[in-house]
Amino acid sequence: MTAGQHTPAPVIRDRLDLRIQEYIEHGAAPAESDDYEFGRLALELFAYQYDHNPAYRRFCRSRRAEPGRLTSWEQIPPVPLTAFKELTLTCEPPDKAEAIFMTSGSTNPGQRGRNHHPHLHLYDASLRAGFAHYFLPDRERIPLLILNAPPEQQPHSSLAYFFGRLVDFFGAPGSDYFMDNDDLQWRRVAAALREAETTGEPVALLGTSFAYVHLLDAFEEEGLSFSLPKGSRLLDTGGFKGRSREVSAEELRGQFGRLLGIPDSWCVNYYGMTEISTQYYDTTLRDSWQGNDNPLRRKAAPAWTRIRVVDPESGASAEPGQKGLIVHYDLANRGSCLAVLAEDIGYLIPPGTLQQDDTQGFVLLGRAEGTEARGCSIALDEILAANRNPST
Repeated sequence: MTAGQHTPAPVIRDRLDLRIQEYIEHGAAPAESDDYEFGRLALELFAYQYDHNPAYRRFCRSRRAEPGRLTSWEQIPPVPLTAFKELTLTCEPPDKAEAIFMTSGSTNPGQRGRNHHPHLHLYDASLRAGFAHYFLPDRERIPLLILNAPPEQQPHSSLAYFFGRLVDFFGAPGSDYFMDNDDLQWRRVAAALREAETTGEPVALLGTSFAYVHLLDAFEEEGLSFSLPKGSRLLDTGGFKGRSREVSAEELRGQFGRLLGIPDSWCVNYYGMTEISTQYYDTTLRDSWQGNDNPLRRKAAPAWTRIRVVDPESGASAEPGQKGLIVHYDLANRGSCLAVLAEDIGYLIPPGTLQQDDTQGFVLLGRAEGTEARGCSIALDEILAANRNPST
């Protein structure tokens, strides 16, 4: 390339992808994270998304947030979650996407959030590193019993894709799906659990809270209970979205122990969204495996992410321990927007709260309501206004 020529955009994109993937694969623990390198990558990714995501660029301009003006990743404007339903937030043409993940549409079936992925290399790197570190630290593979339909039945579901890739990467013989569309095949699940009891081989159950409620109801009605081998574990995705009766997380974990024989600390809640590319896990299983007794149930942000908690009215960062809206900064979300304002509330754990642990993490409290929900609505109005009469 001669002097004065600019590096072509595809070359910049591919180099950025490679650097982010290497950063993800370097390590999952926050303690292994390099704040300087994360900040540098985040600002480079912001500059790329500003240049190539027109709807996001208009929003950033309305806030006078432009590459060169920002000095920290905390200054990158987060996109409100609902904007993914209203706008096309993508850095590449939508018809070139390898995958388009959509929200369930449980609130409004005619309006579903969409996240466009030009490729899935970073998504895969993120799910592999996070799952291995927080859910499978003690072994490379385990039979995965999936209480969800296979990916081919739900091609636009990020959760179905997530489960499918886990089977590819970590599933030992005996891994299988136990739902056909919306039909939970609980008798097959019961047979698989009895076999695990007989062989003594640990298994992992993975599914939505909705699926577990129906599974446990069936076991209760039939008088079934199990004592699964030591090392068995369970992942639930949380959330019911109006599809089932509400059951508290504590009650659900109590049933996991009573009917399945899985200890509370080996029941891991997963937090993820269609609009981002990283999953967050309870740290309880890894803590227990390492012999750490941390009674507070919290989630850790892996090294390629950052979590901010912000005041819903001012947008200013909340102090650790102070609740507010959760903002995700996710390097794996290269194809759309790395900064996303969620409709969830929580708080960062103050430093020094937990002993024998330098990864304090955050606590998720639930969906935004009242003042917090109004904060989300104001942010949505702002990005929609910026895109009402687009000129660039």
